[in-house]
Amino acid sequence: MRAYDMILVSMFVALMSVGANITSMFPFLVIFGVPLTFQSFIAILTGAILGSKRGALAMGLYALVGLAGAPIFTQFHGGIGMLVRPTFGFVLSFIVLAFVVGKIIERKQHPSFLTYLVASMVGLLINYIIGTNWMYGMYSLGFQAPDNFTYSLVWLWMLLPFVKDIILTIMAASIAYKLVAILPQRTASTAN
Repeated sequence: MRAYDMILVSMFVALMSVGANITSMFPFLVIFGVPLTFQSFIAILTGAILGSKRGALAMGLYALVGLAGAPIFTQFHGGIGMLVRPTFGFVLSFIVLAFVVGKIIERKQHPSFLTYLVASMVGLLINYIIGTNWMYGMYSLGFQAPDNFTYSLVWLWMLLPFVKDIILTIMAASIAYKLVAILPQRTASTAN
């Protein structure tokens, strides 16, 4: 990997750390105890700009650094104990979604905005499927499950950040589409 690639990967690990903890700077972004982060937005940007391999690497490094103890997860949490937290599935989903978003874009020689938008929406879908199912699994194992806990209830909870995530996903597609065109190299399509 070239120095340029290492800098970009490191930059997106740092961006994800900031995006995860934006509610610490702006507490009004915590609604009913749920922090509305910019993690999905950053993860989608990562895959769209860095491509499948470097995007997945950046999100994998983010997860490893946090699991090693650095307080870079939401609300400045970190450590191996995060593996059993209900929301850790979303962190894992970032690796997969960055890879898939990058791969969809890389398949086109000259990807259009529509390609970026479809890739980004697929990424958001992956984020919700992996993250929400992990959350359900952790709560089912007895992790402080609320009364009347059901699979439907977990998906109902996800409606709260859904509108925000749709808007940010469209923004991520637009930003990535414009940014990749002006970067020194077409990083999303030359990540192989």
